[in-house]
Amino acid sequence: MERIICLAAGYLCGLIQTGYFYTKAHNVDIRSVGSGNSGSTNVMRTMGARAGLIVFLGDAFKTLIPCLIVRAIFRERMPELVNLLVLYTAFGTILGHNYPFYLQFKGGKGIASTAGLLAAMDWRVMLLCLIAFIVVVAATRFVSLGSLVVVSIFLVCMIVFGGHGDYGLGPQYLTEFYLLSGAVTAMAFWRHRTNIGRLLRGTENKLSLNKK
Repeated sequence: MERIICLAAGYLCGLIQTGYFYTKAHNVDIRSVGSGNSGSTNVMRTMGARAGLIVFLGDAFKTLIPCLIVRAIFRERMPELVNLLVLYTAFGTILGHNYPFYLQFKGGKGIASTAGLLAAMDWRVMLLCLIAFIVVVAATRFVSLGSLVVVSIFLVCMIVFGGHGDYGLGPQYLTEFYLLSGAVTAMAFWRHRTNIGRLLRGTENKLSLNKK
């Protein structure tokens, strides 16, 4: 039951489409410009770095805050399960962000929301992913490639640190934890499937900022 509650609560938080609401407040429908994606990268390319940063932080915090609340509620009551419940909450948030029902299930790609998960789960993984993202994007100017590297590192770290006992998970929860971590990564790859195609063809858009 706790899993269902955390997943549902996360999905409701994910419905806060920061990019959509922010751009609407500036008389722009982000779904009709650029890539049509409501995430922070499209907002940044369309409205500039400041707008992109605001949307990124909004999408990250809508994952981080419910995850911290879940951790505070279940840390003492279910110490062997709490990090799995945090992961369920984050997965629900990413689902809500990517597939908001009131926008015909057309949302973002979940990377900023995943950043909130990294912050809630493990500062070491967050720091490693941040460094990797900066290095990859600085070297290639492909935000999509940096994002895919981040979710791949996330999965590896969840398997390594989870199996090492860093997250205090009972052994009966480890397989579920790995599968859910894999689902987060797989969904990110699925949402970036058109980017992957363009990367393979050498036609992917490189990072550039439009000043607004």
